[in-house]
Amino acid sequence: MPAPDIFYGIDIGGTKMELVACDAALQVRYRQRVPTPTHDFDVFVNALCGMVRQADEELGERAALGLGVPGIIDAATGAHLSANVPCLTGRQLLPVLRRRLERDVTLGNDCQCFALSEAHGGAAHAAASMFGLIIGTGAGAGFVADGRLVRGRNGVAGEWGHWPIAPSLLKQYQLPILPCACGRQACLECYVSGSGLRKLHAHLSGTAGMSAEELATLRDSGDTLASAVFAVHLDLLGAALAQIVLAYDPHVVVLGGGLSQLPHLYRALPAAAAAHLIPGMSVPPILPPWFGDAGGARGAALLAAQAAQPITEEA
Repeated sequence: MPAPDIFYGIDIGGTKMELVACDAALQVRYRQRVPTPTHDFDVFVNALCGMVRQADEELGERAALGLGVPGIIDAATGAHLSANVPCLTGRQLLPVLRRRLERDVTLGNDCQCFALSEAHGGAAHAAASMFGLIIGTGAGAGFVADGRLVRGRNGVAGEWGHWPIAPSLLKQYQLPILPCACGRQACLECYVSGSGLRKLHAHLSGTAGMSAEELATLRDSGDTLASAVFAVHLDLLGAALAQIVLAYDPHVVVLGGGLSQLPHLYRALPAAAAAHLIPGMSVPPILPPWFGDAGGARGAALLAAQAAQPITEEA
């Protein structure tokens, strides 16, 4: 049977949903965006199905679909545990879409789709393994080895943002124990993400806290407090990256999310991570993304394409 020519990928964000149709060479042949309905599950599903059916009609296709969804999915039940799309929390989206659309639908989270896209024609193209490290509003990741997404038993391989921060770092910088949206406390996400950077500034300054862009402007003007905030953040992020190296030992790390636009991370993060590693261990290249936010839907389409071509063991 000939291989399909087109695969759909949808990247679901808190404000918009983007559908792309990619050919076998991962070239985008069609693109569509709509606002994300965030508070009503039925409205959300109708909007998703409407995008897919419009693409079917305009392209004359009935393609398999890959979906990049924010948050974590319960491997046992398929229910979404946490997401920035509130109507998904506690709901099982995959069986509903498969029934409504009558086609193959493959689900991954948005960070996994980002990593998969950057591993194919992106910043980590042809790398034996890569870790797509997202530092935006939250902190998440995807791990790709030999060109394929590594999910793990629970589908959460790479969820470094919910590793606990080292107690020694909390003590060293006299940081508060912050509650995480996952229901636990002192997760790395609370300190190293974009929102975590704001919380660090709030803690060290006693004010409401500033965004990364505002802090970078102050630091570049010589503000000592802003410089101190970034120094603490860099050390915390470096320690987290060192743990990623010990756990996954990726050949390449690609940064994504809003903080990936901070130039100093590419200069200073390798040394910050090396300071927390065993002497003699090397830090992998840390690269900016090629596709950025646009890679999520492309990665979702690739997820669908790979699901249609399962790994076969050599004799």
